[in-house]
Formats: sequence, structure tokens, C-alpha cells
Amino acid sequence: MPELSPGTLLLDAAPSGFAPVALDPSQLGSIVADRTDDEGREVVIVDGSGELHIRINSDLAVRRPVILLPLGAVSVDLRLDVAARFIRKVGGQTIGLLPRALRLTKQRKRRLVQLLHAFDVHDMGGGPRDVAEIILHSDQAQLPSVEWKDSHARRAANRLIHDSIALVERGYLKFLRGD
Repeated sequence: MPELSPGTLLLDAAPSGFAPVALDPSQLGSIVADRTDDEGREVVIVDGSGELHIRINSDLAVRRPVILLPLGAVSVDLRLDVAARFIRKVGGQTIGLLPRALRLTKQRKRRLVQLLHAFDVHDMGGGPRDVAEIILHSDQAQLPSVEWKDSHARRAANRLIHDSIALVERGYLKFLRGD
């Protein structure tokens, strides 16, 4: 949803007095998705900094593009940074399309995968022992109840379950906003 993600660039057609500009999304990076629906075209471009989603509101927007920066939108500063990077990239500069705040590090990606797996285990009826065994690969999951109660693996599994529920219940929006 473009209104929630500052990593989505919104393009529309500039008024007719503006000179045409040749915009070829494939020159910005690898296109990994390109789909059209009732609201326009969405192109997903990947470069070394991550994925940039470009929402193109009309065919004319490719020939006379103008960037939309809705006032009051989520993370206007990030949207402005994404727009500035896009303009520099179109101008030929070697620059990542996404600002640092919108990039996922390897550690953060690994944590997100863990959280989603933990949520799946919990959602299918699994408890902290299951999460400790399946996600954390901890031998402590086999401990007797008395020892399990005070184990590091139990605390880590409970934290994963708690954080995974928060992530799935709209916490993912923080990632989209770069929080």
C-alpha cells in the first residue's frame, strides 16, 4: 500500500507544458515485478540498497513524470529522500535507491524470518518449547520442567512469540516506515 510505505515512489503525469523525459525503469536496476491494475502500474526495482516500488498512475507518467509527495503522508522526510535519490539515479549518479532507514540488514532479515517462523509455530498451537526446538535449535527444549522454567531458551522463545504476535498485528508497519 503506497500510502503506508515511504519506499514507494508515486509518479504521475506532469502538466502538458513540461518537456518530455525518457524514463525507463529498467535503467535504474533489475525489475523483479511489473504489474498493472485499475490504479495504474507498479514496478519493483532492485539495486544494491533494496527494493524500490514505483507506482505509475498513467501511461503518460512515463513520458512526463512528476513525483507526488502527499502532504501529511507517513514519513514525508523519507519519501523526500527516496524522491531525491530517484532523481539523482535517473540523472546518472551511482547511488542506492533506498535510504539507510529503509534498508534491511542481514541481521534484521534473519530476525524477521525467525519472527515469522515463531508466529507460524505459535499459530499452529506450538508453545515456547516448540519454538525453542524448531526455531532456536536449542537442546534446552528437552530439559525437565524445573530446569526449563529458568532456561535462556525459554526466555528467548517467549520473547520471539511475543514479538512475532506484535509484528503480525500491524507491527510490520514500522518496517515499512523505516522505524
